[in-house]
Amino acid sequence: MSYEMIAILMFSTMMLMLFTGQRVFGAIGFVASMAAVMLWGTGGSDIPFSSAMKLMKWYPLLTLPMFIFMGYVLSESKIADDLYKMFHVWMGPVNGGLAIGTIGLMVLISAMNGLSVAGMAIGATIALPELLRRGYDKRMVTGVVQAGSSLGILVPPSVVLVLYAMIARQPVGQLWLAGIVPGLMMAAMFILYIYIRCRLQPELGPALKEEARAVPMAEKLRLLRAGLLPLFIFAAMMVPFVNGWTSLVESSAIGALTAFAAAVLKGRMTKEVFETSVRQTLAISCMFMWIILAALGFGAVFDGLGAVRAIDTLFTEQLGLDPWMILVLMQLSFLVMGTFLDDTAMLVIVAPLYVPLVKALGFDLIWYGVLYTITTQIAYMTPPFGYNLFLMRAMAPPEIGLRDIYASIVPFVCVMVLALVLVMCFPQIAMWLPNYVYGK
Repeated sequence: MSYEMIAILMFSTMMLMLFTGQRVFGAIGFVASMAAVMLWGTGGSDIPFSSAMKLMKWYPLLTLPMFIFMGYVLSESKIADDLYKMFHVWMGPVNGGLAIGTIGLMVLISAMNGLSVAGMAIGATIALPELLRRGYDKRMVTGVVQAGSSLGILVPPSVVLVLYAMIARQPVGQLWLAGIVPGLMMAAMFILYIYIRCRLQPELGPALKEEARAVPMAEKLRLLRAGLLPLFIFAAMMVPFVNGWTSLVESSAIGALTAFAAAVLKGRMTKEVFETSVRQTLAISCMFMWIILAALGFGAVFDGLGAVRAIDTLFTEQLGLDPWMILVLMQLSFLVMGTFLDDTAMLVIVAPLYVPLVKALGFDLIWYGVLYTITTQIAYMTPPFGYNLFLMRAMAPPEIGLRDIYASIVPFVCVMVLALVLVMCFPQIAMWLPNYVYGK
């Protein structure tokens, strides 16, 4: 059997296992281990072992539990509630102001957590009921929460970009910096769309009534200070790192300690909050470690087979495709996979092929990490089985049906596709900041 056929058999077996409901790391790790043993005998068992040793020696891995803990401390201690009250008071007088404030809330939650699930949970439980109670159109606000929560995997400290960095062997710091400008650009595009739409159709997002806006200036300033707290935590973590005063791991520890101290000083660090944060941090960190371990083993087998070189030859020589056409096809495949897989599964499945192929085609892997993340955001919201669609269905109130959820994301997906095209056409949108910081 040719190596190409072995590679196809490995992929088909893995996909079959995933379709039958097996855990991602179990399916990928099993296929990698069995293929290694069948190809190279007992010596093939060294591949998963060496992958485990690589993982344990990868020092930046320590950032993963630190950032996850920081996010859960801030989420469980209800600091996000203060954020929404701030946006509610300051943005309420504008048509669509609360929806715009929700996008701002999601950006700050992303800077605190790095996971889209956390943003979705906070948006669906805090923002969505308030928006509906204020007379906002249910389809528009459902789309706002879903689109805003997707920013969590692009704005640092993005856990997805950490995972990509581990698999692609790229610096996490450069990937984070590359995600800042595209993330803020996408948030600004969401805000611009909401503002224009609500100016044209005020009934979709009515401004707060006069009596609801009657908040003393002292209370407004107090809420503004509460909203600045996450920015302070983010600055305390990122400024030393960007200036080269601390390493990435040290900065993650500063972020976790600062978030913990903020919760203590606010009197919200109860035993229940601490226990929940630690348990969730342990569960998610272990899940990511198993996935990375499986991905490294799978990638090692694929590299040994020479599958990447074979696919490169197929695309460039036999089919005659230019590098940009191949890149577009790769992005389209992410959109298709996103209808039934989450972001980590997509990355683990295609990383052994796509990352070396992107490098062979001459593209920058930092820039491609941003493209992958934006495409993942779009795939999260693409029917029929987008991950965010079903999260929203589970968290939304009864009056919001599945048809509303599907219809709500159409304009936001269009905005995200436009953002993806802009980053593809103008790579400096993503690369300017890391080049500036690391080129100093």
